[in-house]
Amino acid sequence: MTGTNGSANRRGKSQGKIQGKIRWGILATGNIARDFTEDLQLLPDAEVFAVASRTEGAARAFAARHGIPHAYGSWAELAADDRVDVVYVATPHSAHHDAAALCLDAGRAVLCEKPLTLDAAQARSLVELARSRGVFLMEAMWMRFNPAIRRAVELVRDGVIGDVRTVHADFGIAGPFEPSHRLRNPALGGGALLDLGVYPVSLAHLLLGRPDRVRAWSSPTPEGVDANTGVLLGYDSGAMAALTCGIVAPTPRRATVAGTEGRIELPQDFFRPDHLLLRRGKDEQKPAERIDVPFHGLGFTHEAEEVMRCLRAGLLESPLMPWQASIEVMELLDEARRQAAL
Repeated sequence: MTGTNGSANRRGKSQGKIQGKIRWGILATGNIARDFTEDLQLLPDAEVFAVASRTEGAARAFAARHGIPHAYGSWAELAADDRVDVVYVATPHSAHHDAAALCLDAGRAVLCEKPLTLDAAQARSLVELARSRGVFLMEAMWMRFNPAIRRAVELVRDGVIGDVRTVHADFGIAGPFEPSHRLRNPALGGGALLDLGVYPVSLAHLLLGRPDRVRAWSSPTPEGVDANTGVLLGYDSGAMAALTCGIVAPTPRRATVAGTEGRIELPQDFFRPDHLLLRRGKDEQKPAERIDVPFHGLGFTHEAEEVMRCLRAGLLESPLMPWQASIEVMELLDEARRQAAL
């Protein structure tokens, strides 16, 4: 069941701006959709209005668990509901493009899970569709909205650690995973790089921008996706980033940003830290300064708040996660896969 007047009556005089609660639709019903929905329900200005799955039974079960009033047995029904202000796409990577395009084409704003798409060509296609339809689109790279990450970026931009010269980051988890698991299944966009490596690459891009050179190595699974990958980014400034990801061994999952006048250290699970360590100057004997910057809920609230801020302002893209950044990160992942013959 869809409506025709709900969203229109809640929009301000400036086209595209929304007043009142933002109504969310959840597209897919897996674990990430569950976690995001639980965080969304912590925000008083958000309403989880509808959920869609490929089967009505799955959608109804998800809706019952989370108290969602509307459940749809197809993505198209959710996209057609003009009472929905924004759709969160939580499918496997392989379906991101088609699901997001369906919603954008119907005029629904979209927050799409990372990586935005399987490759840069698909990312550019979604951006062009969003631009042509005049509809908001953002990649759900929740790391970029984490308060501690934003604080680290501020420290770097304020010159607290001098000129950044190296970024080190790793994200490795231990298997084994069955061949059908999404991390190994090529049909689902499997492999360490797209699922895990996107975090270190995105962090380096956030701090240093687009590199001038890329080098990558990888060891494949029997299915042909990457099991263990290393990426080295080089910059004409002399800066570099050493990044690793894998699904074969547990790594510290930490990150370090070293500058000419100090260092920032991000703790385990660097992509969702609640604090950072700041080392000022070059004296390694001097204690690091701990800066606590807690996040809310599971950590998804901050990207949802940014989406709603942008919708109320009538923006098509977020300045914290601009379209060009999503495209450039996908280009880096494409080049890494090309060099690793994946």
